[in-house]
Amino acid sequence: MTIRSFQRNSIFPSLKLSTKNVIDSKNQILDCHFDVITKEQTVSWVHALIKKGGRGCICTVNVAILMMMGTDERLRKFVDKSQLIVADGQPIVWFSRFFGKPLPERVAGIDLVDELASLAEQENYGIYLLGATEEVILATAKRLQAQYPRLRICGVNDGYFSLENAQDQVQSIRDSQAQILLVGMGVPRQEYFLDQYWADLGVNVAIGVGGSFDVIAGVKRRAPQYVQDLGLEWLYRLYQEPGRLWKRYLTTNTQFLFKLAQHILKTHLRFLPS
Repeated sequence: MTIRSFQRNSIFPSLKLSTKNVIDSKNQILDCHFDVITKEQTVSWVHALIKKGGRGCICTVNVAILMMMGTDERLRKFVDKSQLIVADGQPIVWFSRFFGKPLPERVAGIDLVDELASLAEQENYGIYLLGATEEVILATAKRLQAQYPRLRICGVNDGYFSLENAQDQVQSIRDSQAQILLVGMGVPRQEYFLDQYWADLGVNVAIGVGGSFDVIAGVKRRAPQYVQDLGLEWLYRLYQEPGRLWKRYLTTNTQFLFKLAQHILKTHLRFLPS
């Protein structure tokens, strides 16, 4: 297990963000209660939470995770009790109007990494990066530090630690005194880790960011913006990793479309019995 510190001390102008409760309402979409919230409001929520000394987890839920919640009770319970749940999937945003109040926009985990790094630089919040391989996580830290020179990265560690060494990792995060923890160990392992050790981590905010570190480090490419807007980012990922992802996407996308159609028929067209 490799633990490295990237301590920096600097003073800079404070970011002006509202500390009011920015969450307008929730929308239950299948097995998940999404917060009706924008990316900007999410960052404001994080800022307000840290300022008042609060603690909470943010879950970024895409179609694959939404379908996994239907069969993984532990994952579903963790997402349910998270303080903020955002939609990291354009199809979820599109079809949210069939379930209640429409979600305003997609809030992707990788975008939150960038936005929160910017917030942390301006507010002198410490960030801890956990996940991916040692090479990838160090490259991620280097790129974030280059983009945000005054960012205080309190520590980094790869995600390939054993259960026996998990407690050492938890202690390292706690000792770092970071306010924000970004965990990229894949679903549901990152959620299981946060669920089991949340009380001992000491951070104010934790977010599972999936494979974001691979993209930031340059190991994988993110889909062009027009592909994201079409809701086909999953297809772009499938193109890059067909052997690993084809079965997952075939299963989860089919399940999502089936459940969506079932819901629309039952609640809007009344073709199915209650």
